[in-house]
Amino acid sequence: MKCNLVLRAVGVAAIAVFSLVDARAAEPELPAVRVESVRRAFHNGEHNAFTDLIRYRDSLYLTFRSCPDGHGVFPTSSIIVLTSEDGSDWREVTRFSVPMRDVRDPHFLIFKEKLFVYSGAWYTGETAPERRDMNQHLGYAVWTENGSDWSEPTTLEGTYGHYVWRAAAQGGKAYLCARRKKDFAEARTREERNPVVQAALLESDDGLVWRTAGLFTEEYGNETAFFFEQGGDILALARGGGNRNAQVLRSRAPFRAWERTELDRQVGGPLLVRWGEFLLAGGRKSIGDGPKTSLYWLADGRLQEFAELPSGGDNSYPGFVETGPGRALVSYYSSHERDGDGKPITAIYLAELALEQ
Repeated sequence: MKCNLVLRAVGVAAIAVFSLVDARAAEPELPAVRVESVRRAFHNGEHNAFTDLIRYRDSLYLTFRSCPDGHGVFPTSSIIVLTSEDGSDWREVTRFSVPMRDVRDPHFLIFKEKLFVYSGAWYTGETAPERRDMNQHLGYAVWTENGSDWSEPTTLEGTYGHYVWRAAAQGGKAYLCARRKKDFAEARTREERNPVVQAALLESDDGLVWRTAGLFTEEYGNETAFFFEQGGDILALARGGGNRNAQVLRSRAPFRAWERTELDRQVGGPLLVRWGEFLLAGGRKSIGDGPKTSLYWLADGRLQEFAELPSGGDNSYPGFVETGPGRALVSYYSSHERDGDGKPITAIYLAELALEQ
């Protein structure tokens, strides 16, 4: 599928751009963005979701979860990594799973010249569990030093009971966002669990052994994307837990205290990266015409929509990579299309973006 459209900043909502200067400073002039095309990049008949994109050693890499049994927690899930020279033709370079665990939400990190893929993993036993417990969660990684030869999945020490998510690196250390229950509390329902979920910042010297550096959020913690600014401060976009609104967070080393600004809605599967002089964030909005993967500018503490990608139903979790001056590629997943029998499919999509000069 292809679509060509030009959209300018309208309204308020969820992939966004921050000025690299303090977000509280005068609002910068926001460039218009042209969405040049959107195409289905991958579908194998399974449920394909939770994407990320990166450039490593002059090649592009795309990762996501694939599962024949669907979105839920199943030991049949696996993480797929594809590579491409030009963003058009993709080939698989590795695929991994973990026995008796559901692997999901893979994210890339380049650290000490290695390309890591980090994945959270629910414990399942032999089959899909009736009840899943975050206290049994565990992080895993695979990595490569050349893009072709990949390690076997390795347990991330220090992540038991933590749901690992996005990663970043700064000053010779790697950092992970990881959700956990305060004091590893027991909670049998979402209503009991949500208030006690914290969002922790884990740090590592080698990308494999982790320790707690601080907390993003003390309660109702959720997926958090973060970016290290030029001075070493963290700017973060946190999805609201328990259907609460998203927040913009800021902290300085050693990342113990956080400033926060509440936004006007939840942002599902948030992304935060730099694009030229700006930072681009992303995620799912669940207002208006159902859940959509949308693109937005964020300036002066406000989200300003400039595009809504073809999407619907189960969707979002975007990745981003710059492909040239003023050009970029966004990955995401969606279930808005149907197969030959009229049944919804959940596939991986790529949108080509261009900044208008």
